[in-house]
Amino acid sequence: MKKIIFVGVVLMLSACATTPSGDRRLILVSTDQMSQMGATAFSQMKTSQKISTNTRKNDYVQCVSWAIINALPDEHRNRQWEVVVFEDDSANAFALPGGKVGVHTGLLDVAETPDQLAAVIGHEIAHVLWRHGAQRMSAQMLAQAGLQVADVVSQQTMEGSAGRQTLMTALGLGAQVGVMLPFSRDHEKEADRFGLFFMAGAGFDPTESVNLWQNMAAASAGQRPPEFLSTHPEPANRIAKLQKFMGRALAIEKEAQALGLKPQCAL
Repeated sequence: MKKIIFVGVVLMLSACATTPSGDRRLILVSTDQMSQMGATAFSQMKTSQKISTNTRKNDYVQCVSWAIINALPDEHRNRQWEVVVFEDDSANAFALPGGKVGVHTGLLDVAETPDQLAAVIGHEIAHVLWRHGAQRMSAQMLAQAGLQVADVVSQQTMEGSAGRQTLMTALGLGAQVGVMLPFSRDHEKEADRFGLFFMAGAGFDPTESVNLWQNMAAASAGQRPPEFLSTHPEPANRIAKLQKFMGRALAIEKEAQALGLKPQCAL
């Protein structure tokens, strides 16, 4: 048992990676592996889900997306980005490792301006650059390994299968509510923050991110679970966090527009 724990600690220490903001994070899956998984999943989605053929909507989403991508530093801009608009009424967008971004047509009813759409696209791009998918997968792998170790310990220390099952059920719930969901909320907050800077760096108005989340709150009224059981922060909490960083975002926008970056995207 001590050997198993020691090996686990060694693996964790050797698997840390640095995010673009300089933070060290546990990542047990390589960038190439995650990119391949993202590309495969995205390819499957493009065959199983309806892709929008509306030229106007596609041009609009591509205009906003590439304005942000082209304003990224070279090391991030030169990835194999791909943005696809899916015909789906839900107000949603997503990002997969490797730079695959999907936007649902329903989002365009809630993100009412190019700047509001830019807040969502910037958020999704931040998920990719901060390797949140790899971090979540690593956390799941670690949680699963922990449950397996706990199972071994319980078999050695607890009498009867019922007692062991009770312990494993409690640990599983604890891992989900105590670790996995808050971890996901932290990713959402981080993507909100740096997505705000990305949209501003492309010349979009970051204050529109507040209006976006007000729209999101209205669209999802009465449908959200309690925040402690949700992977996403409540809209009011997101807005409060965004406003903390608004001064810096406005300064970034001013610098971008001084360089001539002022996207002209229209639906």
